[in-house]
Amino acid sequence: MNMVLKAALTAMLATTILSGSAMAETLRLSHNTGDSTTWHKGAERFGELLAEKTGGNFDVRVFPNAQLSGGDQMRQAEMVGRGALDLVVTSAINVTPLVPEMAIFSLPYLYAGYDQVDATTQGAPADMLEDILREKGIEVLAWGENGFREVTNNVRPVKSPADMKGLNMRVAGPMYIDVMNALGANPQQMQWGETMTALQQGVVDGQENPIGAVIIPQQVYEVQKYLTAWHYSYDPIFLGVSKKRWDSLDAETQGAMRAAAEEAMTYQREITRKGTADGVAFLREKGMEVYEPSEEELQAFREATQPAFDEWAAKVGDDIVGAFRKAIDETGN
Repeated sequence: MNMVLKAALTAMLATTILSGSAMAETLRLSHNTGDSTTWHKGAERFGELLAEKTGGNFDVRVFPNAQLSGGDQMRQAEMVGRGALDLVVTSAINVTPLVPEMAIFSLPYLYAGYDQVDATTQGAPADMLEDILREKGIEVLAWGENGFREVTNNVRPVKSPADMKGLNMRVAGPMYIDVMNALGANPQQMQWGETMTALQQGVVDGQENPIGAVIIPQQVYEVQKYLTAWHYSYDPIFLGVSKKRWDSLDAETQGAMRAAAEEAMTYQREITRKGTADGVAFLREKGMEVYEPSEEELQAFREATQPAFDEWAAKVGDDIVGAFRKAIDETGN
């Protein structure tokens, strides 16, 4: 009898485990970059935390390199907005075709440091962007970090705006086209999935991206010789969910999902900033020539990119620009 009872209990346990697994709802999360980046690590951490906080009710499948949008990183947010994708991790600049106001974060030389960034992305100014994204069908769960974008190329060191003239530069979005034009470069908007090959083959001379989130984990240093740490533009990322999916959840599940997202993006920001802090020395060890401009040299870049700043600030609108500048000014830096 004992053997029969044990067998029955084992069968019941196996059935319970299988039915529990079957109950897990699969959510598809798309992001722009490769599986070695802090974007991917943050997305995976979110999946782990969501499963933990909901008792295994959700299984988040992470798809890197914008696979679910055919490699088009600009389409991901639009697909989430109409419910074709569940979740997205993407950067502000990649959402500007859908929401031009998202360019506020990346205006050239808006920020001087992380405390100013955090005053906006983790404060009230970001709420204004979240309201606009909500109208587009995306519920922002938490903000992460791509980081301050630095320029790399294979032609020459960039120490002044004049050094940018004539360089064929890969850019991620519309605002950066105007910035590069202002500097005299030749911008080419290109999906990230195509960029490394384009750099290797000399289709473009250079690109601009953050050190900790992209340049190091994507091994850009293997195909680029020169880097200038000009901190010219900041790029946050956000973790968003389809509002259709969000509205279908009860309040308890919504709370668990937002908590998981906030914890995951806090982790993602931390590892991105650590990678950035350690990055310059690492890149020099790998053979890159890294140039760190003086304040006077940075001012020359600020002045050269001012027309692009003014043009995009007008598209963003006075209310949002004013709120961001107020938050930045209140940091006292």
